[in-house]
Amino acid sequence: MIEKDLDTRFIEAVAVAAEMLQSELPQDVQLRLYAFYKQATFGTMDYHQASNYDLRNAFKTNAWMQISHLSIDEAKECYIEIINSINKK
Repeated sequence: MIEKDLDTRFIEAVAVAAEMLQSELPQDVQLRLYAFYKQATFGTMDYHQASNYDLRNAFKTNAWMQISHLSIDEAKECYIEIINSINKK
């Protein structure tokens, strides 16, 4: 069996996540998925761009900042792991 490359697995995980209802996921899981997705697709956040600060965006920005030390590939792996663990339930 040939193992799929990281980008393919990430795209598949994003597609699975798109089919999930937000109401099915705890907010902490939603925030982690958001942060890993942003890190995986944009890399480390530019802190100077964060000017729109309502409470929701503050939580999202904080979640992304907490994992900003991860590489893009590490963030993709973490995102995939969360989606896979949710699907196993």
